[in-house]
Amino acid sequence: MALINEDYNILPVLSRFSLPLGFGNKTIGELCDDSGIDVNVFLLMVNFLLSGTIDEKLVGKVSASDVVDFLHNSHDYYLSYKFPHIRANLLNALDQHHSDINPIIINFFDDYIRLVRQHFKYEEEVVFPYVKSLAKGVKTNYTIDVFRRHHDDEVSEKLSELKNIILRYYTTSMPYKMYDVLVDIYNCEEDLDSHAEIENSILIPMITRIEKQ
Repeated sequence: MALINEDYNILPVLSRFSLPLGFGNKTIGELCDDSGIDVNVFLLMVNFLLSGTIDEKLVGKVSASDVVDFLHNSHDYYLSYKFPHIRANLLNALDQHHSDINPIIINFFDDYIRLVRQHFKYEEEVVFPYVKSLAKGVKTNYTIDVFRRHHDDEVSEKLSELKNIILRYYTTSMPYKMYDVLVDIYNCEEDLDSHAEIENSILIPMITRIEKQ
């Protein structure tokens, strides 16, 4: 509870570890044990997302497979919950007087989701299986440097474009609804940036070290 009270933005992260509610008086270690979660992975991710710093001692204690499992759960969170949630709220916030503009905004968001799916699909089908194979000592012709060179900011940038379009050009008689949508978009944009930083600052260096070994 103290961790949540310190920064409630950690709640979506807890959901990606599938930690059930009803914490009681359990410690973080007890909660992780009960849920079959490596406490070192949990602390590494939470500390990084809260402070932006990487605990190198924890990095040495976690497996690449556990990092990939967290990233996979994050993909599922975005695609199964977060994006559908934003889309539903966006539809509800659109002003009926903008019948000419509304389809453009929805199409823009749907194009964005397709871009994210494509981005995640590459990671799920190529990068993550490679990491898990490497963790088991199985080598392939692929290297993490291929992923690093193609890992750009296009995903978060396109979401930023949508946010700016709404802020600058969309007028509505229900601004409170659209403001709620914008808050969701801002939060999602920051969350996706953090997700990318986990890949850039934790996963890629970790796999680079394994490859050299």
